[in-house]
Amino acid sequence: MKKQTLMKAMVLHQLADLSQNRAPLTLEELPIPLPGPDELLIKVRACGVCHTELDEIEGRTPPLHFPMILGHQAVGIVVGKGKAVPRTQTGNRVGVAWIASACGCCHHCLAGNDNLCPDFRATGRDVNGGYAQYLTAREDFVHPIPERFSDSQAAPLLCAGAIGYRSLKLTGLKNGDRLGLTGFGSSAHLVLKMVRHRYPDSEVFVFARKEAEQNFALELGAAWAGDIGVDAPQKLQSIIDTTPAWKPVVAALHNLEAGGRLVINAIRKQERDKEELLHLNYETHLWMEKEIKSVANVASSDVREFLALAAEIPLLPEVEEYPLPEANRALLEIKEQRIRGAKVLILPD
Repeated sequence: MKKQTLMKAMVLHQLADLSQNRAPLTLEELPIPLPGPDELLIKVRACGVCHTELDEIEGRTPPLHFPMILGHQAVGIVVGKGKAVPRTQTGNRVGVAWIASACGCCHHCLAGNDNLCPDFRATGRDVNGGYAQYLTAREDFVHPIPERFSDSQAAPLLCAGAIGYRSLKLTGLKNGDRLGLTGFGSSAHLVLKMVRHRYPDSEVFVFARKEAEQNFALELGAAWAGDIGVDAPQKLQSIIDTTPAWKPVVAALHNLEAGGRLVINAIRKQERDKEELLHLNYETHLWMEKEIKSVANVASSDVREFLALAAEIPLLPEVEEYPLPEANRALLEIKEQRIRGAKVLILPD
C-alpha cells in the first residue's frame, strides 16, 4: 500500500473580520509534517475550537506567520517521533495544548511558570496546530490523555479546562466563598463543575447575556444566573471574567465584596468598548482593597495537574462535534455567542 504523504487541514492565509468574512479558513491538502529530533508526529483525532482562534483570525493576537493552521486543543495518537525523544512511544494517545514551547531556563520556567516565559510559543499561533490530520509537537509539551475520556471529551480539557483551572487557582477561593463567573462558555462551565467538586460549600453565581446560557448554568448547579451588568443577590469574594469585552470588567468589580479579587481569563480584550474603563468609579469599583489579576496563557504543569483532577472527578465537558470542514461554522457560532459547552472538530481518518 502506498504511504500517505498528504493531509487535510483548515488553513488561515490572512487576517479577517468574521462579521464580514464568514469563512476565513480554507480546506486544503498539505504535506504531512516531519517531526524534528525532539518532536512527536501526532495523528489528530479531535481538536477543540476556542475563542482565542477568533483573536488570531481578527488580529488581536495574530499568527507569527501565514499560512497558519490554528487549533490548540488537539488529541491524537503518536505515529512517529524524532531521534531525541526519550519517553513517549508510538501508539500512545496524547494531547497538545496552547503552550507549544518555552525556553526552560529563565526564572519563570525554573519556578514552574513557563506560561510567563519571554520565549513562550503558542500552538496554532506561532507553530501549526490541530485543525489538521497531523501535527508535530515537542515531547516536553505533550500530555498523556487519561483513558477515562473520549477524544472529543479530552480536547476542551487541554485549554478551556486547564485555563479554567489556572483561573480558579488565581482567585484564591476557599470552601464556602462565593464565586462569580462572567460569561458561560467552554471554560466557565468546566470551572463550575470543578467548584462543585472541590468546594462543595461554595455557591457559584453566573452572569451571561443569553437566557439559554443562564438556564444551562442553573442545570449544572449554579446558585443564581442573570444578565451581565446586573447586581448579584450577594457580594462575591471572587469573580472570573471570560468575556472578550471591557464592560463586564466594570460590572464585575461592582459585584465584588471588600477584599475581593477579579481574575480576567482572556488573552485579549476587544478595543471597541475600551472607553468603558473611563467609567470606573474608585469608591464603587476599586475601594476597599479590591484586586484585578490577569491570566497569562497556561503553564504545562496546569495541563498535567488539571487532566489528573478531571479524571479523578470525573469532569466530563459538554461538547458539540463538527467535522473538520465545518470549522468556520463552529468559529462563527462562537463569534455569535451560540455556545453550549465546548465545540470540537472531529478529524477524518
